[in-house]
Amino acid sequence: MFSGLPNYRYLLFLCLLLCFTAASLAGDPYIYYDWTVSYIAAAPLGIKQQVIGINGQFPGPILNVTTNWNVVVNVKNDLDEPMLLTWNGIQQRKDSWQDGVSGTNCPIPAGWNWTYEFQVKDQIGSFFYFPSLSFQRAAGGYGGITINNRDVIPLPFATPDGDITLIISDWFVKSHKELRQEIENGVGLGAPDGILFNGLGPYRYDNAVVSGSIAYQTVNVEPGKTYRLRVHNVGVSTSLNFRIQSHNLLLVETEGSYTVQQNYTSLDIHVGQSYSFLVTMDQNASSDYYIVASPRFFNSSDSSKSVGVSVLHYSNSQGPASGPLPDPPNESDTYFSMSQARSIRWNVSAGAARPNPQGSFKYGEITVTDVFVLHNRPAELIEGKWRTTLSGISYLAPSTPLNLAQQFNIPGVFKLDFPNKMMNRPAKVDTSVINGTYKAFVEIIFQNNDTTVQSYHLDGYAFFVVGMDNGLWTENSRSTYNKWDGVARCTTQVFPGAWTAILVFLDNAGIWNLRAQNLDSWYLGQETYVSVVNPEITELPVPANTIFCGALSPLQKDQARRVNFSTAPALTKAIKLIFIGFVVCRCLEVL
Repeated sequence: MFSGLPNYRYLLFLCLLLCFTAASLAGDPYIYYDWTVSYIAAAPLGIKQQVIGINGQFPGPILNVTTNWNVVVNVKNDLDEPMLLTWNGIQQRKDSWQDGVSGTNCPIPAGWNWTYEFQVKDQIGSFFYFPSLSFQRAAGGYGGITINNRDVIPLPFATPDGDITLIISDWFVKSHKELRQEIENGVGLGAPDGILFNGLGPYRYDNAVVSGSIAYQTVNVEPGKTYRLRVHNVGVSTSLNFRIQSHNLLLVETEGSYTVQQNYTSLDIHVGQSYSFLVTMDQNASSDYYIVASPRFFNSSDSSKSVGVSVLHYSNSQGPASGPLPDPPNESDTYFSMSQARSIRWNVSAGAARPNPQGSFKYGEITVTDVFVLHNRPAELIEGKWRTTLSGISYLAPSTPLNLAQQFNIPGVFKLDFPNKMMNRPAKVDTSVINGTYKAFVEIIFQNNDTTVQSYHLDGYAFFVVGMDNGLWTENSRSTYNKWDGVARCTTQVFPGAWTAILVFLDNAGIWNLRAQNLDSWYLGQETYVSVVNPEITELPVPANTIFCGALSPLQKDQARRVNFSTAPALTKAIKLIFIGFVVCRCLEVL
């Protein structure tokens, strides 16, 4: 069709066509992962046991992306039981199909694979992923998520010289299957057997306490440099105090929010929480230094065996770390920990995923439209089984996920009747869901009637932590709320015999999990879901690769062909753009 055109005009036409093609492909990049989730042998505490690894790694690989990137993770389940991965803190805007919990997805059966595809829309910060079913997180399967700022959004601090992820967790030698069986039988978890750093046991800081055969984590640094440490507590049920011998921790971010920058000598990190610190290597390196994570609010006659210790090693260090560990806070002083939590505040002047300051969302000026006061209780026998409750209801996961039941109008799967306060009735087991109103501004008060610190998490959102105190929450407690710079995050702690209040703007359509992060409480039913329906713009459609189960099992297609990973992933948009750019450049050279 170009035979009548002079050669140079044909080439010019082709170059312009390629430029238009490049423009049409330009957009948010895609990143692809192939992950096999399987049991692997490890000995974190010197005793060989079975843990859950990803691609043979324990912990799993760090998912390192940038704001607005599209993430495609093809997960093959090589375990002997169904599993799902959930992405703790990733908001999955209008796409709870990717959330990876029992209310949103059918489990990936053993031997099958399923591909998650989601966008980290308008988010920055430090998060993690983990297996959400059947107490599996107690065996591993977790890893860090780092969402970097786009280049056009400056960091509210100088660019660090390095970025280091530290995953801390309590650890049990018993398998996750043994632990969940004991929980079902009313047997408490008891003291953990140890605390891990990145899947490794403690450094031998005391020959009487730690065996010399245990591998430990070493963090290698250069003197005078400043590093960003992203610390995640992915453990089962233990709050951990994090500290580095002779070094200050400058807190700069938590779970996607930049914070007011404050120095701490140590910080309590509760189950499910993530923090970023800047740490400057400003010591004389006469020896290595201890990095410590020790249990908090922990009644044990021999808690020294449950201390996690890794090593900070300067390149010019003159010897190994030695001597006593840096002192922890007073073990029984919850006031210290609560005061510390209140001191963590939102940096209202910093931009985050967007250029406008975080504080431009003036949450303290918005009228609250709904209030929920959620009371927990310790595990109790309900209908002959050990269960935990929120507001007297122990959540029963149906065989058909809530998302699918709602999409396909399956009746009787769940009820939109979760109460906004404790009801005067016996505790019960039910599939009761909060009926959220789209764009409602909701106040939620967590009242902890248990004897241990509990953490609570809401998928799909960042909420504002506006208050916490000892005793029983009353309406007068609102006078103590922080209505200006309460930090926005996705997991908050609630101290025993105390309350924590949060505010959340329900602008993300979907069905979202509200849960205890402590695995023993969550496993026995301390969770619910929040259904948020936008009457004008629906959630994203059901993914084409959806696994069907429960009442929708007849819709399930043969998955056999999906089990094996493709040998070569498709070209990403970035690669396509590079190729087209190369061709365009060659065209211009010819012209």
